Amino acid sequence: MSDSIRIGRRVVGAGKPVYIVAEISANHRQSYGEAVRLVRAAKDAGADAVKLQTLTPDTITMKSDRSWFRVGGGTLWDGRTLYDLYEEAYMPWEWQPKLKVIADELGLDLFSSPFDPTAVDFLETMGVPAYKVASFEIVDLPLVERMARTHKPLIISTGMATQREIRDAVETARAGGARGILLLKCNSGYPAPPEEMNLRTIPDMRRRFRIPVGLSDHTLGISAPIAAVALGACMIEKHFTMSRTVPGPDSAFSLEPPEFKAMVEAIRTAEKTLGTVRYAPTPAEAKSRPFRRSLFVVQDVKKGEIFNRNNVRSIRPANGLLPRFLPAILGRKAAADILRGTPLSWDLVQGGRRR
Repeated sequence: MSDSIRIGRRVVGAGKPVYIVAEISANHRQSYGEAVRLVRAAKDAGADAVKLQTLTPDTITMKSDRSWFRVGGGTLWDGRTLYDLYEEAYMPWEWQPKLKVIADELGLDLFSSPFDPTAVDFLETMGVPAYKVASFEIVDLPLVERMARTHKPLIISTGMATQREIRDAVETARAGGARGILLLKCNSGYPAPPEEMNLRTIPDMRRRFRIPVGLSDHTLGISAPIAAVALGACMIEKHFTMSRTVPGPDSAFSLEPPEFKAMVEAIRTAEKTLGTVRYAPTPAEAKSRPFRRSLFVVQDVKKGEIFNRNNVRSIRPANGLLPRFLPAILGRKAAADILRGTPLSWDLVQGGRRR
C-alpha cells in the first residue's frame, strides 16, 4: 500500500497538508487574459495547483447532429451538440505552455486532463508533473495506459465508475508504469446533489484500493470538501471562475475567488482539528484543569466532627481531593478544625487515606 504520491515539489497523502486544485476547465471563456487572471487568482486564493483540460472538439467527439451526439437528460447543456459544447469549452493548446510558465513563477503546479494520445504527447513537451484521468475517460484503458507510460503520477477521477471499472483503471495504470496513483471520489452530476455525494466511500476506497483518495467536487458551496477532509481526503479539486454571473459551460458550479479562499481556509482549519489520537490534556486544556470539581469543606467543621453531605461537597475548583473519594470521606472524622471554603485533603481526615 502506498499512502502518498509526489506531485512536483509536494508529497500528497495521509498525514500531509491537503493538496488543493483549482480546475479552470471552460471558465477561461476563450480569453487568454481571463485564463491568466484565473491562474493568478488561484494562487491568491491559496490553491496548490491549477488544472487544465487538453482537448479539441475533434479529439473528444465528432461533429454530428444525430440524436446521440445531442445533450439531454436534464443537464445544464440540454439541447446542445457535444461538438458545439466542446468548441466553446476547450482551451487553445498554444496557451497552455505559457500558462505553465506563469504557474511555475507563482509556485503553483500546473497539470491537465488529456483526452487523447496526442494531448499526452503535447503535455509531455510542457513537462507537466502529473496527469488527471477525467471521470468520463476512466473506461478508456488505452488512454489510461498511455498516460501511465509517461511514468508520472496519475490522478484518476471516479465519477459514475463501478468498483470493477476503478480496479481496471488502477491495474492498467500500475502495469503501464505510473509513478503513483491517487483516486478522486467524484459525482459527475453538474451540479452534484449533496445527498448523492456518498462521501463515506472515501475511507472505503482507501481500504479497498490501498492508495490515497481525494475528492473532485461538483456540489455548490464548500461543505462537501470540508466533510471529505474530515473523512481522510488528501486532495480537493474544485472548479474555479472569476464570476458566476458570466455564463459559461462550467460557471454555475464553480467557486469565485473569495469562496475558493474561504474553502482553503476552512480546509486548513479542518486539518488542524483532525490532529492525532489523544486522550491526555492538551496544552490549551491545561489552563482549564484548575477549574475542575473537587471536594471542599463548605461549613466550618470542628476537630472530631463527622464529615457528611452537608459539610463536604464536590464543587469547583480543583484544589481538593478528587470527587471519587467522597464515599470514602463520608462518615469519617475531621483531624483538625477546618474553616468553610477549605479544599479537603487527606491530612484533614483522621487516619488519612485508607488502602
